[in-house]
Amino acid sequence: MAKEDTIVTGMAGRYASALFGLAQEQGATVQVAADLARFNAMIEESADLARLVRSPVFTAEEQVKALGAVLDKAGIGGLTAKFLKLVASKRRLFAAPAMIADFGKLHDAARGVSRADVTVAEPLSPANLEALRKALTDVAGSSSVEMNVKVEPAIIGGLIVKLGSRMVDGSLRTKLNSIRTRMKEVG
Repeated sequence: MAKEDTIVTGMAGRYASALFGLAQEQGATVQVAADLARFNAMIEESADLARLVRSPVFTAEEQVKALGAVLDKAGIGGLTAKFLKLVASKRRLFAAPAMIADFGKLHDAARGVSRADVTVAEPLSPANLEALRKALTDVAGSSSVEMNVKVEPAIIGGLIVKLGSRMVDGSLRTKLNSIRTRMKEVG
């Protein structure tokens, strides 16, 4: 079993694996990843595009035609445009966001990059961000970690880290809730 097979599964994973293989053959993985990320951002920003992607009301022909216009306007062409049009013609456009996420996982794995979502109570200093990145890189066993840092004062203090399928909640809010629960059990 190839490493890619363990990273992505299901229908979306099969499409993403096929696209990743083609992109590797053509030396276009970076370009395809950038184009897919741009298309995904467009879906998130436009309710009309999201409706086109997700709605079964549109025929495959209508989706391909509309998608072609959207991709042309966005400057997304080549392998990425062909892939998305193929997906639309096969009535699988609704799964495009999952395919894009799976392609991203394959692309990250090929580059030795891990991703982490970090939630903090207040912004971290550059020195603390770099120390956290180094610690997460050591834990992940990858060559680098790309962090998505979100500030959420409601956690009061500490941090919450999600790295791959692992999550560590070291927030003060969670610790206080745990103490409250234990006190209720005793009292």
